[in-house]
Amino acid sequence: MKHESGLIVGIAEGKVAQGDGELISYALGSCVGVCLYDGARHIAGLAHILLPSRALATEKTNPYKFADSGTEALVLAMERMGAVRAALTAKIAGGAKMFQVPEGQQSVGDKNVLAVRQALYALHIPIRAQDVGAEHGRSIYFSVRTGMLRVKSIRAGERML
Repeated sequence: MKHESGLIVGIAEGKVAQGDGELISYALGSCVGVCLYDGARHIAGLAHILLPSRALATEKTNPYKFADSGTEALVLAMERMGAVRAALTAKIAGGAKMFQVPEGQQSVGDKNVLAVRQALYALHIPIRAQDVGAEHGRSIYFSVRTGMLRVKSIRAGERML
């Protein structure tokens, strides 16, 4: 779906853009927004990751639903547009603890953040900035031109990464 200020990336979706504009994901709760950027070519990608792994899902066909396959699918989509894997950097946001969990257990948000970090590490993509965890949702706005990530939250205000 095209929006007046950018390209909307919904839950379990990934999109890539080049040149100008923004990639936008609204209402990241326990989900994690993975923002990849090739600054030399002004190619940006955003994946809205829902779950840490396929093991937790009944429907497993959409790669963007999961941290490992979604991150890999985003890299491949960016490479098809001309991005160079070795030039990619990452910024991540989301992974909030939206519900109480028993003492000693990780929330889905924590598991998502850990799985995204592991996927990026496995792909040799450095994380340049992050706004993760806590107990508030976020909406993110990723600039295709500059690679800047604006993170907005009703409870925590706005940050530029």
